[in-house]
Amino acid sequence: MTTNVKATIPANVPATMPRPQPLPGRDSAFFWDGAARGELMGQRCAACKLFRHPPRPMCPNCQSVEREEVRLSGRGTIHAFIHPVHPMIPMFDYPLTCVLVDLEEGIRIFSNLYECEKEDVRIGMPVEVFFVPTAGDKQVPVFRPARDAKAGSKGARS
Repeated sequence: MTTNVKATIPANVPATMPRPQPLPGRDSAFFWDGAARGELMGQRCAACKLFRHPPRPMCPNCQSVEREEVRLSGRGTIHAFIHPVHPMIPMFDYPLTCVLVDLEEGIRIFSNLYECEKEDVRIGMPVEVFFVPTAGDKQVPVFRPARDAKAGSKGARS
């Protein structure tokens, strides 16, 4: 016999620890330096102009190792989302919404969604980037509903 148990968490549980700071690597340092300045940065192949994320040393399209570091618009739409329930991670506020965002430039990025009730999250919802602090006086990019589209977005539900 199977029992359906819907996992729930209390509303508005604040983080009890600081959000961990990013640990930049050789290929991602420019991304985190941009975040520290409040800029969302992307990597583009200097040869074929393909954007790629996460940053890596070689273009998967043409195998060039020449790259460009480009400031991105920070605008996109939600491709997918989830509301994790268990276990609660003490560095995050709950309810927590994790999103895959399709950026205007054609790359997809994993992040969190803020300033949106979990019942209002929709696939296709327009979003914009902003930055939240972490331990070590760093910042990470997160998203919120696009301010110019908050009132009218009607994307599909997940």
